[in-house]
Amino acid sequence: MVDRRLAVEAWENLFRAQHEIFERISGDFDDTDLSQPEYDVLLTVTRAPRHTARLRDVTANMLISQPSVSRLVDRMVSRGLLTKCADPEDGRGSLVTATEAGKRAFRAIAAQHGKHIVERMQALDDDELATLKALTQKLRDAL
Repeated sequence: MVDRRLAVEAWENLFRAQHEIFERISGDFDDTDLSQPEYDVLLTVTRAPRHTARLRDVTANMLISQPSVSRLVDRMVSRGLLTKCADPEDGRGSLVTATEAGKRAFRAIAAQHGKHIVERMQALDDDELATLKALTQKLRDAL
């Protein structure tokens, strides 16, 4: 059986570390053409084959509700960052594709943002990072 006190302490440390790191890197989106949620959408879409992802996959990677993701995507479509069309394999779903403008906006932030993430995570060595990745994935998979 899991030690309740240890579980709570581990959760609090994980939550506080994530929050403190996020606070330090959130400034990466100040004075840019993208908000942090828009960047997250483009991160998922630009990593997908042909820079196209199912809307449900974008939603799964976001920390906001499905209706909020849909509204965000629609705003990004109106700004010319994405295109959206029906998913030919799922009549109820949609596909979103990064436009050239969307890819440019993403790339303009990605390198600096990635650098700042690495700076914050370098308190851990590569083995520790691999362990952290595996442990957090295990937590996510358990949900």
